[in-house]
Amino acid sequence: MEAERALLGLVDYIIFACMLMVSAGIGVYFRFSGGKQKTTDEYLLAGKDMSILPVAFSLMASFLSAITVIGVPAEMYRFGIHLAYLNIGYVVGMVVTAYVSLPVFFELNASTAYEYLDKRFGKFARTLTSIVFVFQMILYMSVVLYAPALALSAVTNLSTWVSVISIGVVCTFYCTLGGMKAVLWTDVFQALLMFLGIFAVLIKGFLDVGISDVYNIALEGGRLGFPGFEWDLTQRYSIWNIMIQGVVLSMISFGGNQVQIQRLLTVKNISRSRLSLYVSIPMGCSFHLLNCLVGIVIYACYATCDPMTREDNPISSADQVKEAK
Repeated sequence: MEAERALLGLVDYIIFACMLMVSAGIGVYFRFSGGKQKTTDEYLLAGKDMSILPVAFSLMASFLSAITVIGVPAEMYRFGIHLAYLNIGYVVGMVVTAYVSLPVFFELNASTAYEYLDKRFGKFARTLTSIVFVFQMILYMSVVLYAPALALSAVTNLSTWVSVISIGVVCTFYCTLGGMKAVLWTDVFQALLMFLGIFAVLIKGFLDVGISDVYNIALEGGRLGFPGFEWDLTQRYSIWNIMIQGVVLSMISFGGNQVQIQRLLTVKNISRSRLSLYVSIPMGCSFHLLNCLVGIVIYACYATCDPMTREDNPISSADQVKEAK
């Protein structure tokens, strides 16, 4: 007998619509306030007068996207808590970036990472890396948009295309109208929603299973093991590849990716930029660890009824396990 499919209700749709409208409203507000995005600094760098906290929230929200919210719990559910140790590498990479990459951009008074390449290597290097970055971001954003669309398709009758288009249109709208200030403050709003959603899932899971039972079930299922120290390329995880991955990812993101560099340049000086980066570290690490915990809680909830192996098979991917009934 086929299991009943859990769908969103009217209140859920209202909340979702309000979230999109607030994001769009932030873009409209900043289009007609302050400098009205008339200069390059105002539009691209928020006038370089942003405070530390919104920049830190934005760094966290843009580094840990829907891929984290959907993918990390699915990874914990299937393979255990090994990926949580990525955070050690993240911290190391971000500290290195603060003292190696940031001084270069502030000394040049650059608005993009590609201005440095132009001055250091010439226009060809700037043009080539700009094209590669645009191509890379197209691929990345397609995954970022598809991940929440996949989750929504598990709990709604909406097609993934409708979800992708609606989210993409709203994001393009507020970014184009409001410039960098709208992006930063929308990131703050969405980061708070991300934390709220994670806590809601955890509270529901702990109420259904129990904190002690979650720990015991995860321990018995081998989901709390420590990654090995072997240099074995055939292993999915070892402490070495996890640490190296964390360092490299954070250095690439915060030291060479225009998405993060542009946010780091929206403050007045390098000391405030470093402080914004440091403040984002506990935010990002705590959010990543909470997502790891969500995966463990979901594993405990489905310990005797895996939605991926049930005969009725209510989900088609591990990325939908959080939304399964």
